[in-house]
Amino acid sequence: MTRGEVYAALASKNSALLAELVKNFPADIQSGLISLIDLYGDASVLTKALQELPAKPQIQLAIEQLKWLSDQLPQVTFQFDLADARGYAYYSGLRFAIYAKGASDAVIRGGRYDGVGAAFGHEIGRDRPAVGFSLDLKQWVGVVPELSLKAAIRAPWGTRTDLRNAITKLRQQGETVVCILPGHNSEIDEFQCDRELLELAGQWVVKVIEK
Repeated sequence: MTRGEVYAALASKNSALLAELVKNFPADIQSGLISLIDLYGDASVLTKALQELPAKPQIQLAIEQLKWLSDQLPQVTFQFDLADARGYAYYSGLRFAIYAKGASDAVIRGGRYDGVGAAFGHEIGRDRPAVGFSLDLKQWVGVVPELSLKAAIRAPWGTRTDLRNAITKLRQQGETVVCILPGHNSEIDEFQCDRELLELAGQWVVKVIEK
């Protein structure tokens, strides 16, 4: 039996498997681990956890820290799952996930990982408190409203200073300017350019593209 098997049983909330895995554990640890499976929900579950889990200082401190966190952000809807141990093995404290309406999974996952820098040695890393998170770009794309595509200005590619200055000025005005690379004139216009930047009488001017 490995620690990973216990974590997996907790994460899947498989109470029968967990009971079998921990049957030889000390009674208080055994009952505490089995209790974890049902300890999920809003902040009230933290009070329940103090009643059901072994009265060990580290457990009590962790629960008090979770209660403190929920009190600091009353505008956030918290859901706690004390059996969820998913994430990287180097996490040393609170692990979190942030969900958005319409997403099929968390858009952000992260946690506390004190001391991880020490693994890189004193010359490279430092043993210090840290917290980090990762973004699931696929989930973000699924929940961010699609913006209407703004028509762009097509411009020639070149290194001339006057051309570059003209393009920079347009972009500073909020325009999208697409420079067409040599040999790519026949490619599909992804930006739906409705204007183009042309040199007329020594001046760079924007003209409407006639369809």
